[in-house]
Amino acid sequence: MERAELFDAGSKGRGLRAAKELNTGEVIFSEPSFAAVVFDSLATQVCHSCFRHKANLHRCAQCKFAHYCDRTCQTACWNEHKQECGAIKKLGSAPSENIRLAARVLWRMHKDTGIASDSQLISVDQLQEHVADLAAEDFKQLRADVHKFLQYWSYGTRQHSVDYISHIFGIIKCNGFTLSDQRGLQAVGVGLFPNLCLVNHDCWPNCTVILNHGNQSAVSSALHSQRRIELRALGKIPEGEELTVSYVDFLNLSADRQKKLKERFHFDCTCEHCSKHIEDDLMTAGADSKPSADKVKEVTVFSKESLEKIEKSRVEGDYNEVLKLCYECLQKQENVLADTNLYKLQVLSIASEVLSYQRSFAKAADYAHRMVEGYRKLYHPNNAQLGMAIMRAGVTHWHAGQIEEGHSLICQAYRILMVTHGSNHAITKDLEGMRTQTELELKMFKQNKAAYQTMRDAALNAKSLTVFAPTQILLKREKTEQENCIKTAGKHQHYNRSQ
Repeated sequence: MERAELFDAGSKGRGLRAAKELNTGEVIFSEPSFAAVVFDSLATQVCHSCFRHKANLHRCAQCKFAHYCDRTCQTACWNEHKQECGAIKKLGSAPSENIRLAARVLWRMHKDTGIASDSQLISVDQLQEHVADLAAEDFKQLRADVHKFLQYWSYGTRQHSVDYISHIFGIIKCNGFTLSDQRGLQAVGVGLFPNLCLVNHDCWPNCTVILNHGNQSAVSSALHSQRRIELRALGKIPEGEELTVSYVDFLNLSADRQKKLKERFHFDCTCEHCSKHIEDDLMTAGADSKPSADKVKEVTVFSKESLEKIEKSRVEGDYNEVLKLCYECLQKQENVLADTNLYKLQVLSIASEVLSYQRSFAKAADYAHRMVEGYRKLYHPNNAQLGMAIMRAGVTHWHAGQIEEGHSLICQAYRILMVTHGSNHAITKDLEGMRTQTELELKMFKQNKAAYQTMRDAALNAKSLTVFAPTQILLKREKTEQENCIKTAGKHQHYNRSQ
């Protein structure tokens, strides 16, 4: 914590500020999770130690619930899983993720008295919980979780009051951080990071948070590096400036962001972008053709209704219906809503994603291009979500045979993700490989366009072991990951801080 220090942030309460001048992309601090669990729905698909998405995981022979990449990951996680393993065996089945996380937090607190290392600035049980501010329905759910927790808890004679357990659940609800898989494409779990919890919110923050999954490749678990979050500077930060991250996605109107923050975190956001409604006009903009206000309102209502139908079809896996609804909506929006309008961006994103999944890359590339151009006008230039969107657009153009645009977008994404994720992250390493591959293909394309297209088509259609082999691997992996993302979209939204 040499680069950050705790301070009194006035009406915000506690906060962290820069203890020295920080450079763009600099890691301000990294922090292992105090406790973390994989989501119930992905318990058999994600390693419970490193949180990587992987096929053919090794199952714990005792509880038959936890899954691991291999024996080394299982050994590395044994201290976290030991008491959980016994509790699951005793109960006969694993409880929900929030109950498992609460139990892991308490077991860790018994072991380390709430402070796991000298660099931890605050004890876990001193974190904000806002149980008294919960809505009636949320409080009812919390009480039900506490009741189920008491059935699960198995720490011998060490018992806790209902109020104290409620306090722990409140801390998790307020401070739980959603964890993504190794490529940042899917939310796979939730964890608690005490120092990160001290970083206050701003809708236009100067920092970003990513999960570094560590290195578990060594045969000996003693040589593994832990999974940990990294707080990274999005730009140059002067000494003494408060460090901030965004608790919600910026692509919401200021009033909607304020409402979400009030409901989830129980504070009124007064950041500059909310106070001045910055970029709200772009997010609700009509097209350059200047349609009437009534026409914009009519199409906005139609878009809302269409997105509800699209979401229903997407959950049901009817992707042809999803595309049909997207086309109808985009046709209505044409010359009425601007490409920065939130409703148009949502439809463009879904259409591009589903078309890529169906391998209709040329159409997908067109929608992805329009979506990215809209994002550029709204997001911070070093926003991780912008970088990921540009990366996906680049891959889509690459697969569509538009190698020049694909290579350019991949290079742009690489620059952003070097700031937000760093050179050692799996996503950045993937991008580096894609950048090298597309650069090579671009040279071939410029030398002989016809020969390039012939070789590309052969590689995509016939599993050819040519220079295009990495494209084949990427297509196969991306198709699986896109299907997972499409199917799980909208799940696990009750955990508030996310990557």
